[in-house]
Amino acid sequence: MKLEHIGIAVKNLEESNALFKSLFGKRHYKTEEVESESVKTSFFKTGSSKIELLEASDPNSAIAKFIEKKGEGIHHIAFEVKDIRAEMKRLEAEGFRILNKEPKRGADNKLVCFIHPKTANGVLVELCQTIK
Repeated sequence: MKLEHIGIAVKNLEESNALFKSLFGKRHYKTEEVESESVKTSFFKTGSSKIELLEASDPNSAIAKFIEKKGEGIHHIAFEVKDIRAEMKRLEAEGFRILNKEPKRGADNKLVCFIHPKTANGVLVELCQTIK
């Protein structure tokens, strides 16, 4: 498992892209809409991992609810795995609550699933596997 990215919930993707461009000294390399999650995303490379900015595209989405409750900020930490289904099974056996029964297509050409924060010290953990 390696750190793949850190997801940051933002109110305005365009404004946040400008802010993070100033912070990193370079522009985002990709934007993408993930309809299944009702989000618009933007990615910045940071060494061997990435920062993913997430803006809600629907006021009832998980990101919109997160911002309403907690404000902008770190939403999740994502780890790259080689076999997402095997890792889901292993973590479930270890007592973690997996929020998806099956992995789903996420941003950046990945299959993704999430671990409930209540079983991970309050941190929403995303597992992701590159689609080949």
